[in-house]
Amino acid sequence: MKKYFPVFIILTLFSFQACKPKQNIVYMSNNNFEQEVSQAKYLGLHIQEGDQLKILVSAFDEIAVRPFNLSTMSKTGTPGEQASGSNTGITPSEYIVNSDGSILFPVLGSIYCKGMTKKQLQEDLESRLKRYLTDPLVTITLSNFNFSVLGEVKSPGQKTSTTEKLNVFQALALAGDATYDANKTNVKLIRYSEENHKDTVISLDLSEASIVNSPYYYLQQNDILYVEPDRNKQVMVNTDSATDKWIKYGGVGLGLLTLILTLTRK
Repeated sequence: MKKYFPVFIILTLFSFQACKPKQNIVYMSNNNFEQEVSQAKYLGLHIQEGDQLKILVSAFDEIAVRPFNLSTMSKTGTPGEQASGSNTGITPSEYIVNSDGSILFPVLGSIYCKGMTKKQLQEDLESRLKRYLTDPLVTITLSNFNFSVLGEVKSPGQKTSTTEKLNVFQALALAGDATYDANKTNVKLIRYSEENHKDTVISLDLSEASIVNSPYYYLQQNDILYVEPDRNKQVMVNTDSATDKWIKYGGVGLGLLTLILTLTRK
C-alpha cells in the first residue's frame, strides 16, 4: 500500500482541482460594481455618432416644405440639395450623425445633435423651421438601433431592434433567452459614457423584481449585455479540463505503475 500512496495523493489533488470553479471563465469577475438604483423612467434614446436618423418635415404648404426633406428637395432645385451627398448609401430622408456629432440638414445647414434625445432634436428643428414654415411638424425615428448580447444565451451576437423602447428582458428575448446555465443574478451591462469618454459596466440582478426600477432597465443603442455562466457551469468546464488531465497524466501514471510492478516482481 505504501508503494501506491504517492499515486493516491496525486489522484486526490486532481479530484480537488476538478471541484473548484474555473475563475477565468467569467469576464470582469474580480471587480465590484456599484449599481445606482432609482425609479426607472424611459426618457428616450440619446443620439450617438453613427446613428441613422429618419427625419420627415411636414407642414400645411406641401410645396414650401419640399426643400426640407431629402426625398423631395431635388424637385425644388434649392442649394440645400447638396446636403444629400453626405448621406450616400442610405435611404432618402435618412441622416447619418457625423463624427463631430452633427447632421447636415437641407437649408438649415449643420445641426449638432449628439447627446440629444429625439424629442429635443425635434423641438430644435421645429424652432428653426418656423422661420420658413407655418406650424412645421418634425418626425424622427432611429433606423439602426443595434445592441449586442454575449455569454449564456441561445443566440449570442449583435441584434437590431425594430422598437426603440427596449428593456433588458426584451433584449434577451431577441437573443433566444438565457440558457439553463446562465447566472441571472449578475448580468453585466456595458455602456459607453459620453460624460467620461469610456465604457462603464453595471451589474444587473435579473432575479429581483426591483430591476424594473433601475435606470438601466431600458437599453441604449450600442449597449452590450453579457450573461455570465453560473457556478455549476464554471465547475463543469473545469471538470472537463481536469478530465483531459486525467487522460493525459493517467496514461503516464499507469505506465509508471506497470513499470514499478514489473521491476518489483523480478
